Order: sequence, then structure tokens, then C-alpha cells
Amino acid sequence: MSEGSLGAPTRHPIAWQDPDFTDPAQLDAEMRRVFDICHGCRRCFNLCDSFPRLFDLIDATPGEELDEVPSKDFKSVVDACTLCDMCFMTKCPYVPPHEFDLDFPHLMLRYRVAEFKAGEHGGLKAELAKTDRNGKLARLVPALANWGSSRDNDLTRPILEKVAGVHRDAALPLYHGTTFEDIPAPAVAKDAPAATRSAGARKAVLYATCFVNYNSPEIGTAARSVLAKNGVETEVVYPECCGMPQLESGDIASVAAKARSVSAELVSWVDKGYDIIALVPSCALMFKFEWPLIEPNDANVKRLADATYDIAEYVVEIAGEEGLAPGLQPIDGGISIHLACHARAQNMGPKGAQMLRLIPDAKVGVVERCSGHGGSWGIMKENFEVAIKVGRPVARQAKESGAKYVVSECPLAREHILQGMERLAGDADETAAPAAEVKHPIQIMAKAYGIEP
Repeated sequence: MSEGSLGAPTRHPIAWQDPDFTDPAQLDAEMRRVFDICHGCRRCFNLCDSFPRLFDLIDATPGEELDEVPSKDFKSVVDACTLCDMCFMTKCPYVPPHEFDLDFPHLMLRYRVAEFKAGEHGGLKAELAKTDRNGKLARLVPALANWGSSRDNDLTRPILEKVAGVHRDAALPLYHGTTFEDIPAPAVAKDAPAATRSAGARKAVLYATCFVNYNSPEIGTAARSVLAKNGVETEVVYPECCGMPQLESGDIASVAAKARSVSAELVSWVDKGYDIIALVPSCALMFKFEWPLIEPNDANVKRLADATYDIAEYVVEIAGEEGLAPGLQPIDGGISIHLACHARAQNMGPKGAQMLRLIPDAKVGVVERCSGHGGSWGIMKENFEVAIKVGRPVARQAKESGAKYVVSECPLAREHILQGMERLAGDADETAAPAAEVKHPIQIMAKAYGIEP
């Protein structure tokens, strides 16, 4: 496999149960092998902060060589990785099947798994990653939870920063007393093309995701309403979180357990003829790619991967195969859509933008670069300013577009982009996005159909 080949990149199963995977000597040898290749290439210098940190470590040595960098200093490189996968998917010429066999994000994951095994992750950061428990508790007192997490709360946010390490200026998602699971289903249009196709009416399970279920049920209701308009019968199923927060911290055994249990439940719906739709791209990525690499011998995991769609991917498929239901009307104002890294990493093309371009006369501007947020990574005190810096080009492009709607397939990335736009404006009181309530491209589709939130 030569550099620059047009062959598709491939990934190996993650051998997390092999003792060699976390063996300190073998891990260090692999880190040095990969970092030496990166040092000789430097193509990823502007993707995230991991690569500048690595190159600065090397350049600061007398001989400007990797072998002079102490292994303990590699931690700063690992800590800057958001697992966005963009180096693997878009930049690196040495990914498998190239003989160099370089998978930078999964090497960073391997380091974190070793740290977790050594007891170096835990405490309050681990508690923050328990999204289901936190969501269930916060929904009991949403007003209190949202008051405490507000950026404007000078009483609680400094305490949260000191105790939990969450930067006091990082925007945190709101909680709702009514979860997406609690909201009744809309009526399904029986005369829509997707309901009358020769292969039978489409049926889909909406995997709520922890974020949509507890923090943004309006995204779920928009998705369900658009699908109902197009004749798709839907069920909302949410056994538990997909485990992305645990993956970020290296708790891969917990992720594997979630993969086994959730896939077993969702496959029972596949057996009944349902497609599976994830409403957040990180969860779709886990279902399609990460879980099969973590549990490669689990038949349910494989079947779920084959049956899973991202919500925009599913709508675009309906448009191409049956045609969308009539009724889409032009949107007042331009749209700037950020293509989330975890959507791009699914190898499905820019489905969010393609979906929005189905709206008559839609003016769609695409922002195709990492926002810098990285899930829970970007809200932490030690990372927030770096996250803002990495996402500045995205915020600048969105701001300069002048679009009325700034949306992202990843709602967390979208809020981070708005914060970056505020910084560029130099005035936190300036409204960065006039339509602040519209976060996700599926909400634009619902609006074009005249579906009120």
C-alpha cells in the first residue's frame, strides 16, 4: 500500500483484552514508533492540539529528535486528543492497509485504557460521565439543575470548576423534566411514499441517546415528526447510553458491556423489521464502527452496525428511494451547517448538508472542520481554552456566513461554536445566532414542513 493510495482506510479490532495492549513497555514502544512517523510527516499540525504538542516536545530537545523526549511527556499529547478521528479519516497517509499501520486515535485510546487500568481515571470526572444517572436525577429538579449549571451563576460555577474541574465559562446542556421517551408519538401519514412503497412501510426505532433524551428532546420530536410526515412508523427505545463518555476516559470494559446489552435489545427490533436510527452522530459512530471493533465476535453488535443509520442519512435515503412527502417550504434566512467529526467519520458523505439542500431554495453553507469540543473533553478547565482555539476557524466561518441558522449534527459542538462566535464578536451579550432554539439540521427540516416545536 503506497502513500496517497485511493484504497479505503481500514481499522483493526481493538485488542483491549490482550495483556500486551496495556503492557507499559510495549505501549511505549508503539507510541515512539507512531510518533516518529508523525514527526517525519507533520501533515496533521493544524488539526488539533495533540500534534503541535508532540512537535514542540521534539523541537525543544537539543537534537530535535524523538528519542530525546521522556516518555512521561507523552501524556500531554494524549490528553489533547478528542478522539475526533479526523487525523485517521482525512489527513494521515499511513493508515491501514499501509504498511506503517498508523491509527493515531486508537493509540491515544490505548494509552487511556492503560491509565484507567492503573487507576489514573476516576473521581468526579468519572461521575460526570454517568450521563444516564445524572439525567435521571436532574429531570426531577430541572430548574434547579439548570440554575446551578448556568454560565451566569457566579455562585455555583466557580465551585463546580474547583470541585469537578469544569471550566466556569463552558456552556453546559440544559435538562428537561420531560424526556424524549415520555413524549407521545405523532400521527403517521399513511399516504406518504415511504408508507406505500412496494417493499412495505418503513419502520424505525429512534435510539434516543442520553443527550436527546435528557437535554434536547426537541431534536427527537423534530426527527419523529419529519419521519411521521413521510410515513415512517417509529418507536423510541433507549436501554442506556452508548458509552462514548466512558470510551473517552479509557473505561473500555464498560463500553463493551454496554455494546453487548444494548445491541441485544435493539436487534430484537431489527428482527421485527425496524431500522435503527441514532439521533446524535457520536452514538451512530459507536454503533457502526467502535462497538464492532471492541466486540468483533458479537453477532448482535455486527447486526446492529449493519442496521444503523444517522438521522440525516435516513432522511436522505428516503428522498432518494421513495421521494419525500410534499410540503417542504423555503426557509427564511441562510443556514450554516457544521459537519460534525463523528458524522464525517461514519464514511457516509455530508448527509446533513444533503438533507438541508432538499428544502426549496435553501441557502446552505457548510463548515467542515473540527469544532474542538470533543464531548466532555472541551468543558474541562484544562481544555476549554484550547477547545475554543481549535474551534476558532469554525466559529469564524459560521459568523462570517451571516446565516440566520447555525446548526450542527452534534448539538454539543453547536453550543461550543456559538461560544466561539461570542469570543470573536468581543461581546458575550451579542446574539451570535438569531434562531438560537434551532440546534440540529433535522429541526430545520421540521420547520420547512411547518411543524411547530
